[in-house]
Amino acid sequence: MRWIWIDRFEEFEPGKRARAVRNLSHAEDHFAEHFPGWPVMPASLMIEGLAQTGGILVGEANDFREKVVLAKVVRATFTREMMPGETLYYDVELLHMAPEGASVAGKVSSGTEQVGEAEIFFAHLDQSRSKQMFGDHNFVFSGQLKHMLDMARKVVKPAENATPGA
Repeated sequence: MRWIWIDRFEEFEPGKRARAVRNLSHAEDHFAEHFPGWPVMPASLMIEGLAQTGGILVGEANDFREKVVLAKVVRATFTREMMPGETLYYDVELLHMAPEGASVAGKVSSGTEQVGEAEIFFAHLDQSRSKQMFGDHNFVFSGQLKHMLDMARKVVKPAENATPGA
C-alpha cells in the first residue's frame, strides 16, 4: 500500500517550485501509535510529505519520463511536533537538475510558523536497468500519486506576464 502524505497542491510552477497541503486528522493511523496519549506527526512522515511534493515537481520537469526515487536526505531539521488538527504546508524549490537526478530545498510550515526544513536529492533510475527490472511501467508515478499529478497540473500558476482575461 502506498501512503500519500499530501492532500492537494495550492501552487505549482513547473520546473521551479510547488506548495502542497496536508491536513492532520486524529483519525490517521500513525497518531494512535506515535505516541499513545501524546499524538504527534513523526518527522519522518513530514520528510516524506516534502519528498512527495518535491518528487512530483522533479518528475514533472522531465514530463514523467524518468522514474524518480528519493535517494538522500542531505539535511533535515524540525523545531516542534505537529499535532492532529493542524495544517502542514510543504514548500519545495527545485535547486539543481541533472541527468542523474535533482535536488530540492523544502520547508514545512503551519500557518506562518516554519517548523522544519530539508534538502532532498532524488535519483533518476537508469533507463536500461530500470526497464530490465521493472518493464516500461512507471511504478513511481501511478495510482493515487498519478491522481495527485493530475491535480498539480490543474493548479499550475499562469505566467507572471500574462494579461488577466486575455
